[in-house]
Amino acid sequence: MHHRFRTPVPPGLAVATATALVLALGGTPALAAPGTGADPGPDPVPALVAGAGTAAPQLVTGLAEAAPGSPAEAARAHLAAHPDRYRIDPGQLTEIGSERGADGQHTVRFQQRHGGIPVFGARYLVHLTGDGAGQRVESAGGKYFTGLAAPTTASVPDATLRELALGALGDPRARTGATAEDHGQLIMPGGAGRLVRHFTVRGTAPATGGSRVREVYVDATTGMIALAHDARAPYAVADGGTRTAPRTATGTATGTATGVEPATGTAPDASGRSVKVNIGRLPDGSYQLTDLTRPATITTYDAAGRTYYDYRRGIPADSLPARSPGPEFPAATGSSGATDAHLNAAAVHDFYRDRLGRDGLDGKAGPITSVVNVTEDGVPLSNAYWDGQKMVYGNGGGNYRPFSVALDVAGHEMTHGVVEHTAGLVNAGQSGAMNEALADYFGNAVEVTARGMAMDDPQAALLGEDLCRTGTPQACAQRRLDDRRTTVDDYLGAGNDVDSGGVHANSTIFGGALWDIRRTLDPLVADRLIYRALAGYLTPLDDFVDGRGAVLAAGRAMKLTRAQLRSVTAAFDAHGIRAGWQQKLGVDSHPLLRGAASPGNPAVADGRWVMGNTDPAEKGQGTPLYTGSTTSAAAPTRLSPEDERAHGWSATDGRSAAWVAQGTDTQGVWGFEVLTRSLSGGPVRSLFRSSVQWPTDVQVSGPDVAFRVSDPATGRGQVLLFRDGAPAGKLPLPDGHDMAGLTLKDGLLGGTESWTAGSGEVFAPTVYSLADGKVTAQYVAGDPNGSSGDQTSSTVLAGGRLLWVEKPGDRTKRSSIRSGALNGSGVTDVLPGDSPYAPLNAEITASDRSVTFSVWDTDPAGGWSNAVLPKLWQLPLTGGTPERLSCNRGSQVMAAADRGTRVIWLDSTTGRTDLVVRDRPAGTC
Repeated sequence: MHHRFRTPVPPGLAVATATALVLALGGTPALAAPGTGADPGPDPVPALVAGAGTAAPQLVTGLAEAAPGSPAEAARAHLAAHPDRYRIDPGQLTEIGSERGADGQHTVRFQQRHGGIPVFGARYLVHLTGDGAGQRVESAGGKYFTGLAAPTTASVPDATLRELALGALGDPRARTGATAEDHGQLIMPGGAGRLVRHFTVRGTAPATGGSRVREVYVDATTGMIALAHDARAPYAVADGGTRTAPRTATGTATGTATGVEPATGTAPDASGRSVKVNIGRLPDGSYQLTDLTRPATITTYDAAGRTYYDYRRGIPADSLPARSPGPEFPAATGSSGATDAHLNAAAVHDFYRDRLGRDGLDGKAGPITSVVNVTEDGVPLSNAYWDGQKMVYGNGGGNYRPFSVALDVAGHEMTHGVVEHTAGLVNAGQSGAMNEALADYFGNAVEVTARGMAMDDPQAALLGEDLCRTGTPQACAQRRLDDRRTTVDDYLGAGNDVDSGGVHANSTIFGGALWDIRRTLDPLVADRLIYRALAGYLTPLDDFVDGRGAVLAAGRAMKLTRAQLRSVTAAFDAHGIRAGWQQKLGVDSHPLLRGAASPGNPAVADGRWVMGNTDPAEKGQGTPLYTGSTTSAAAPTRLSPEDERAHGWSATDGRSAAWVAQGTDTQGVWGFEVLTRSLSGGPVRSLFRSSVQWPTDVQVSGPDVAFRVSDPATGRGQVLLFRDGAPAGKLPLPDGHDMAGLTLKDGLLGGTESWTAGSGEVFAPTVYSLADGKVTAQYVAGDPNGSSGDQTSSTVLAGGRLLWVEKPGDRTKRSSIRSGALNGSGVTDVLPGDSPYAPLNAEITASDRSVTFSVWDTDPAGGWSNAVLPKLWQLPLTGGTPERLSCNRGSQVMAAADRGTRVIWLDSTTGRTDLVVRDRPAGTC
């Protein structure tokens, strides 16, 4: 569980969702069409749920085919024996796990590979029952991607891939001292697939000063970021690191320890009183919190206030388990949260073992380790997370107790460990929301079972209700599984830079359905059903509808009655989890391009838009650049040449376009190229090529093109100018000066000029005349007519003025939108910083009539909601009261102003990212 979910919010790319089709193979479908009311009874014949974007089925059920031999051999032979059914090449499958459940079902997991390289999220499962000659295959399914043709050799240099991964942190301040841990190559599915390099990037979160950890997948042939999302926990490592073994205990013992003071509500058993704990005796006669009474060794470490960052790769050699010279542990063991963490870990272990037949988090009695009492660089940390090896609990602070106190929190984090070793649900979009939902479900199930609570108890559905020192459990709870949220009414379409695509914001939609199942079925039956779906049917990239199918398939395998299966179906229906639910999400915008995956912002002028877009239907690996009309339904046309580079980061003046091509050219040389072409066709002209300098901020206006090139090592750059397709030299900046955030219009170039003066950095919105080679306006902080802020960004030339966003040095204060005359004569406020509409953070775009600005919150105090997702507002160029541009519920990012009040942007409301347009503000939403 991730309290308050600190996720910075620059614009990002949403995870697309797909709808599975239900087909019958010679009989009735295995899964009734959602919402039809059909009886989801036992399968009379083998039936198939078709996969999305692949010829291999998502699920085949109703089987009873003999499968002699070891489970892995039998599973592989079964797939090979039915090539027409599965469309799978067994030679591309590698066994990655095999386990038998308490009910006797044996699940064999395979990982798909392409040319020996793992395919991201591609796992196929075969389920067998019986033994020896009586062994049978009863079902199979998962994700296997057919038609892959991606290269298996990278063409981008390793060092460049690493630099590009670091760039995914967004804000340059986040890249100071950042690291990129290389996990090797993967094939990203979709069409022909893409060869990517996976990095875990760790940098600074500028909004908080803490750490930001991102999983970044860089296309190894173009250098484009194929996918980036926050790590599974705010500070998690995906894999790797060294697990430090606990100091060796020579024997078991029973000691006593005190828990944290009682909570306002029903407190965990350990809290506020002395309890017995299983401990280990060390050779020197002292004791530590190591429980050796179970096959899985349980050890609890006390970080003693050290920063969580020290534990990111394992446990430091000088960090010890909670210790005591005798079997009676001191009060500090309780106040640190160590006692509760130790007992809660044992309780969760026993729940999975005794109730579900699982032997530890990894299913193999592997060690279970907790670290308590961590801080964030000395500041109290109100959070907890599973980092791929262990549970780490913050020490609370303020009104929060140590997060290890809550049994449901411990159950939540430990369940993330179970998910990692079973379904491996990716921490992005709907798969990530299901990951959170399953952790919520089992965290609460552990607590409700341990306390003997009834399912209709008002606190049964609350998560983390015991964390607060004061207040009611209802007010303290981090989430509640009875919030009745549905897909159609409440789903928040978010980009991957917003809560990793809404993994927490949308979790209770799926988790609520699971909790309703527990309320309607016997709780033990429900727990075993949900666990069987998790361990035997879910795969990493599954969405909500796949999750529904997995639970129903598990129910059939358990031979639930028709009435029980109907109650399961009803629970999913009540939360809107049924095929095609995305089509019922209302939007007030018009789509220009569905399923957009853009490298860089879209651009628009005079009714013509330009944007790069990854097209799964393309046979190559590249990203073509397209252009289309904002008012016509005609299909967009391709502008970029027929190559396999990524084309994007574009600009247009409505007549021509300029953009960056990134990748390996026809001569086999990787690098960047700035290209330009008329929107009506004609030759593509090359303006600049380099494998070292990175072009950004491309701008075009009539015969003029300008862009910035930078050194990736220093981040400093220079602006290059082209007139009529010919080099016109560098922008004549003084030594030590830089300029970024370029805007170009009618022979004038604007941007934010910056330089170091004294002990700080100076930022000045500036206008240059290309014809005269001189500054016509510069608004420096401290000047009578200058900028009053410490930083400026997002400059734009419109309506005969220069506009910019001004950010105060105090990050808690709101930004203003300001406007300056092109001759430097003065500044006016379009939107003052003291306006109730002024944003904390904003980016702007403008036409000759209006200014549109995006607003987002980097750290929403109340968690993610429609209100705090990135939204667009618009007001007249001369100032006034802003209005919402669109009432769409999802993220609205990367806006570009056309004529008048018309704006295009990337919208994630429908669970995928679409390029959309709206002609005028929606007003009040």
